[in-house]
Parts: sequence; structure tokens; C-alpha cells
Amino acid sequence: MARRQGISNTLGQDALILGIETSCDETAASVVQGGRKILSNVIASQVDLHRLYGGVVPEIASRKHIELIMPVVDLALQEADVELEALDAIAVTYGPGLVGALLVGLSTAKAMALALDCPLVGVNHIEGHIYANVLEHPTVEPPLVCLTVSGGHTDLLYIDTYGDYEILGRTRDDAAGEAFDKIARVLGLDYPGGPEIARLATGGNPEAIDFPRGLMQADTYDFSFSGLKTAAINYVHTIRQRGDELNTPDIAASLQAAIVDVLAQKTVAAAKAYGVKTILLSGGVGANEALRNELTKTAGCLGMKVYYPSKVLCTDNAAMIACAGHYRFIRGERSPWSLNAAPQLRLGDPVA
Repeated sequence: MARRQGISNTLGQDALILGIETSCDETAASVVQGGRKILSNVIASQVDLHRLYGGVVPEIASRKHIELIMPVVDLALQEADVELEALDAIAVTYGPGLVGALLVGLSTAKAMALALDCPLVGVNHIEGHIYANVLEHPTVEPPLVCLTVSGGHTDLLYIDTYGDYEILGRTRDDAAGEAFDKIARVLGLDYPGGPEIARLATGGNPEAIDFPRGLMQADTYDFSFSGLKTAAINYVHTIRQRGDELNTPDIAASLQAAIVDVLAQKTVAAAKAYGVKTILLSGGVGANEALRNELTKTAGCLGMKVYYPSKVLCTDNAAMIACAGHYRFIRGERSPWSLNAAPQLRLGDPVA
């Protein structure tokens, strides 16, 4: 199939974008059409491999990405029934994440784009999570407030137009997902810890333990979860030192409640202050049912609507990267061949 020349005739409505995502322990590729229609979304997870070690081992993750990346890309193109020459651009995560893992996806995308004479578009992984909602809820438009919360990041944003973000607040220390995972490890739960905490919490009392809610009353939209993490770990150690039996469901429920309360109240307060009626929830922790329910309930009392992606689009995937890349592509943004992995990249940093 011959390469299509440009997208001006359709304003990008039919643009075919290949997305590649390798920021942590999922090797993913996806083809998205027009920024909204998912033609394929292939994810090869390494969770079972890293569960043996209680967490992601960067070197092992990088080696596994090298093994999986081309079969995953080939399968994504096959499932989308799209030939390489038909692609309008290749979007790839260049940060944040594990540097070795990022380099596998970035090197693959560069090689393919160069060979195909195809535009390369670098995408911030956290921005990708925001665009998972665009795929799931194509009629939702800014202005809105978005809470993006994952294992390594907790960001609260005001979005006036897609691609234009105002950082309202972010974690000053541990991210919410990081707190879940670290406390789960102390409790001896399987990796990944967040889903295990959520599972146990359904059988516990969320008021059993009065864990601290960091910065809850402070005049800021920033978050802090290190104090909660320390309090929970100290509580577990104290119970064990006394020789008493841990009530793990109560600990999980109380921990989850402390995190969810802060996230929901600050997000709704920001939406109220900015006069918006639409809230987006995104990121891996966005799959947490307690957070979804509390945010929906709290926002609903003020006439606000909360949107979140299906769980497969909350976790790391390449469809969200292709979607975010689509909007950068139709704005005329292109990444240079010198684009490098940026493991500490944050929202608001200059676009590559």
C-alpha cells in the first residue's frame, strides 16, 4: 500500500498512528485511527515474571522488552489490518519510566520511523494516561480538572484545551500508588501491591485505624503520602513486636480510605474553585473501585460528572500513547532524531 501524503484533507480524522509503550514492565503497541478509534491494543505483561522478586527488576524488564517488542508491534499491525506504509506517524513514550525499558521502545520507534520516512512523536507517559479518557469518552471536552494517579505519580491538573495543562498540585514525596505498593510489601502481599490492598480492603473496616491524611487541611492542592506510609509501616511493626495478630483487612481498608479521602476531596475542591463540572480520573490507581466511587459521590453532590477509563486503559498501554501522539501530530509537532529517554520527565516539562 502506498503511503498517504499528509492529513490536511481530513484534519487528522483518518490519521493512523502506531503507539509504542515500554516505560516499565508492559510491552505494548497499538494502532489508533483519528485519535479516537482503537484498531488494536496489544499488551504483553511481565507481572508474573517480576512477582517472583516482589517488584520490577529494571534489567530483567529491559531484556524482556527486547524479546517482545517486535512480536508485539507485528501483532498490533496484524490485528489492525494496517500495513506499515499506511502509518501517518509513530508515537512513543520517552519518559518517565525505567531508562533501559524506555530506550527499547524509543529505539524501535526511531528505527521504524526512519526506515519508513515517517514522523516520530515523543509522548509523556503521564500525558498518555490523560488521553485514555479521550479514547473511552470521545464526547468529553475541556475545560476540566484531571487527577492522574499511578505508582510513581500523583498530579492534579486543570485542562483548558487538550495539550494545554496547568499543574494545580502534585505529590511532594511518595505517590499514592507507591504508598500502596510499599505498605503491601511490608504486609507480605504479592506484587503488584495496590490491587492486593484493594482486594483485602473489601473485607475490612475503613475506620478501624486512624491513619493520617497528609495536607488534607492545607491551603494547597499538593499531596503528601510519606507520612501515611511511615505511620502504616510503624503500626504494622508495633503489632508484630507485641506478638499480636495483624488484622490485614482492617489495615488495608483504613490505608485505602486515607488515600482515597485526600485524593477525592482535593480534586473536587479544585474543580469547584475553577468552576468546572467535569472531572477526569486516570492512571493505574484510577482502576481502584473505592477511589472511583468516592470521587463520583463527592463530585456528584456538587453536580459534577466524573469520567474514568475501563481498567485495561487505566494500566500502561499503547493506545493512550497513540491517542496523545495523534493530537500532537495534527498540531504539527514532531520529535527530532536526537530524542532521548527522560526517566524523570514530569508533566509541564518542555515537550521533546
